[in-house]
Amino acid sequence: MDIFDKQSDLTAHLQPFYQKKASIGFVPTMGALHAGHLSLLQQSVGENDCTVISIFVNPTQFNNPEDLAKYPRTLDADLEKIKSVSNQIIVFAPTVDDIYKGNTVSTAFDYDGLENQMEGRFRPGHFNGVGTIVKRLFEIVQPTNAYFGEKDFQQLQIVKKMVEKHQLPVNIIGCPIFREANGLAMSSRNERLTLSEREKAAVIYQTLQTAKLKFESESPQAISEWVSAIFDSIPGFELEYFEIADADTLEPIASKIPGKNYRAFIAVFVNNIRLIDTISLN
Repeated sequence: MDIFDKQSDLTAHLQPFYQKKASIGFVPTMGALHAGHLSLLQQSVGENDCTVISIFVNPTQFNNPEDLAKYPRTLDADLEKIKSVSNQIIVFAPTVDDIYKGNTVSTAFDYDGLENQMEGRFRPGHFNGVGTIVKRLFEIVQPTNAYFGEKDFQQLQIVKKMVEKHQLPVNIIGCPIFREANGLAMSSRNERLTLSEREKAAVIYQTLQTAKLKFESESPQAISEWVSAIFDSIPGFELEYFEIADADTLEPIASKIPGKNYRAFIAVFVNNIRLIDTISLN
């Protein structure tokens, strides 16, 4: 396994692949890898001549300094998990200085309003940070295909919009959400939950599943009120938002229009650990 912490060394290593016009798959991560990340790697390995994974906790996409400080960093364990998929995967684990060159700030991006919904409302500047690091990593790796999990569906739509607006030559591939046995969406933040919290957090996906059933006959407002009541009744759980939105524009809806695609989105604090999830309502 080849591991690089400097972008200059990585791009030098990738030169033969560029020259051969080989396909390069790319999985950008912040580490603390779980089975969902490994599924992205497996798909990339199966579809490309080589695969690169980045492990980088990007400071510019955290609006909460405490969240950044507590974000799990488990590089040695991550490398073992990557090897379990393939020892041919190329790992890029740069330092903050190597990426930002002493200027750790975000670029401002316009995502045609996608950035103003949900995560964008509650995490100011978050998607500028996401756009900054993803665009930078695309420029460094120059991938053919890049793989993102659908748990961060808003982020997936934002990355697609950035690629379109900046005319970047990379194909963005969204991959299904991986879930724990109880339905909880796999997330690096799950590592911070106690065993009891992890079990109780199954209610998040259960609520989304019931919301999907309710969507067949009830209004978005009625469903939102029902979801709020659910989380008001659970000690230690705090609902940050629940939205039913157009899957393309991410704008919240008041009523259904036939032929449109809709999703439900949720963010919940479990004793100050923030978890998100989403489900297609079609």
